[in-house]
Amino acid sequence: MNRTIIIGTRGSDLALWQANHVADKLNDIGISTEIKIIKTQGDNILNLRLDKLEGKGFFTKELEEHLLAGTIDLAVHSHKDLPTENPPGLKIAAVSEREDPSEIILILKDCVDFSKKLSVKHNGIVGTSSNRRQSQLLAVRPDLEIEDLRGNVNTRIQKLRDENYDAIILAKAGISRLKLDLSEFYIEEIEPTSELVPAPAQGVLAIQIRDNDEELNTVLQQINDAEVANCIAVERKVLNLFNGGCHMPLGCYCEREDDIFKVWTTKANSGEELPDRLYVESIITEGLAEKIVAKFDLEKRKLAKKVFISRELSEHSYFYRALAKHDIEIEARSLIKTVPTIHKLDSYIFRNVDWIFFSSKNGIEYFFKLNPVLPKDVKFGVVGRGSEDALRQLGKVPAFVGESSDVAEVAEEFAAIANGTHILFPSAKDSLRTVQKALSQETQITDLTIYETILVDDAAQSFADVLVFTSPSNVEAYFIDNLLEPGQQIVAIGVSTGKKFEEMNVPYILPSSPDEIGLAEAVFGIDIK
Repeated sequence: MNRTIIIGTRGSDLALWQANHVADKLNDIGISTEIKIIKTQGDNILNLRLDKLEGKGFFTKELEEHLLAGTIDLAVHSHKDLPTENPPGLKIAAVSEREDPSEIILILKDCVDFSKKLSVKHNGIVGTSSNRRQSQLLAVRPDLEIEDLRGNVNTRIQKLRDENYDAIILAKAGISRLKLDLSEFYIEEIEPTSELVPAPAQGVLAIQIRDNDEELNTVLQQINDAEVANCIAVERKVLNLFNGGCHMPLGCYCEREDDIFKVWTTKANSGEELPDRLYVESIITEGLAEKIVAKFDLEKRKLAKKVFISRELSEHSYFYRALAKHDIEIEARSLIKTVPTIHKLDSYIFRNVDWIFFSSKNGIEYFFKLNPVLPKDVKFGVVGRGSEDALRQLGKVPAFVGESSDVAEVAEEFAAIANGTHILFPSAKDSLRTVQKALSQETQITDLTIYETILVDDAAQSFADVLVFTSPSNVEAYFIDNLLEPGQQIVAIGVSTGKKFEEMNVPYILPSSPDEIGLAEAVFGIDIK
C-alpha cells in the first residue's frame, strides 16, 4: 500500500494511546500513518452519567462522520463504546488483542478495611457512573454508597485524590495502557469471572473503516485478532439482543479455553437491583448469544420453586438473596458436623513457614481458634472466594485465591508460585491432600490435622427441585438413607464433590466457581420442567 493512512481519534490520553498503538502495528507491517484528533460530543457533555453516553455514539459519531466524508481512513475506538450496529457505509475491519478486562478498585489508604470483601471500609463512598458496576458491587457489598463519577481516567483519579470518594472503580485496561503510578492508593483487582463481570468487549480496540475500502480492509487482517473477535462477537450479540445499550446493567464476558467457549453474563433492571447471573459453556458460538438471552426470559422458562443446600445459610448471604429475589424457597441445613482434634499449637510448628494454605472455611475457623502466633511475613493461600471471605473477616488478605471448581487446577496454580517454599496445611482428618501432591520434592510440607468431619445420622430427605451439595461428606451423609426423586437436579460445588455423583452414575452440574456466586449462577441456569 502506497498511501498514508490517516487515523482519527479523540484527544484524551487514553484515546491517543489507542491510536498510536494501532499506528505502531501498521508501521510494523510497512504502512505509514498520520494521526488526526477529532473532538466528539461525549467530550463536551459533562452533566450526564457515563452509562448514558457509552454505547450511544456520543464518543464515536464525529469520528464516523469524518470516516464517511473521507477526511480520515480509519477510526480507533474503545470497542465497548460502540453501538452494536455500524452506521451505513462503515464496518469494523479488525480488533486488537484483548487487554486484561478486569476491573480495579482504587481505595484511599485510610479507607481500606481488609476484613471486608473488596477491601473498602464499611459504608464507604465508591465512585462510578456505570449501572453495570453499581448493581454488581451492591450485590456483594450492599452497605456501600455509590456516587456518580465522570471525566477521563486522570480526572477520575484526581477526584479520588481530592477525597471526593473513598474509592473508585476503573477498567484495568486503561490504567495498564497509560502506565500510571498509583502507589498512593490501595489497589484491589477484580477478575472478569468473579464479582464484577465486565462490559461487552471491555479491553478491546475496534478499528473502523469505510466498508468499500477493500485495500485497507485486506491490510488490516494482518493485525486482526480473530480469536478475540470470535469471543467479543458473542458478548456484543448478547448486548444487541437485549436491546438495552450500555445504560443497562449488563455484563458479559466470553473466553475460550481448551476449545470450549465459557460465558459469564450478569443483568439487572437498574443499578440498585440485585443482578441475575448466568454461566454457560459451548463448543460453538453459533446460537450461543440467543441461548444466553433466552435464559433471562423468565416469562418463558421456569426456575426452581425450592432449592436445598447442604450448609447453613444466612439471609444476608449472596446465594440466599439471589434465590429469594425470585421467591425460591430455600432449605438450608448441613448434613455433617465438625469437631476439633487439637486444642493447642506449639510455636515451633511455624518455624520458617512461608505459606499457610487452607482448603476450607472450617480449616480457617479451627486454626484461628487456636490463637496462633504467626511469623510476620507469612502468606496465606485459600481455595475459593468463600474461604477468602472467611480469612478477610479476620483482617487477613490471602496472597493466593484458587477460584477453579477443580482443586487439581488450583493445586497446579499454587505450585507454580509456592514450589520450593515451606508450606503449612491446617486441614481435616483424612483430607485428600490434592494440593500437597502437586508440589515439588523441594517443597517442605507440614500437614496439621486440626478437625474432623462427622456425618449426621438419619439425614432427612429433601423434595426440593434442586439439591446443592457443598462437600463430598454431605453427599455421603445424604445418600446413606435417601434416593433422588424423579426430576430432581444436582449441583455439586466442586470436582471432588462431583466425583461422588460420578461414582453413583448420577448427572450433576458443576458451577464455574466453588462459591455462592458460582452456585447462584448454576441454579439460575437450570430449567424446571
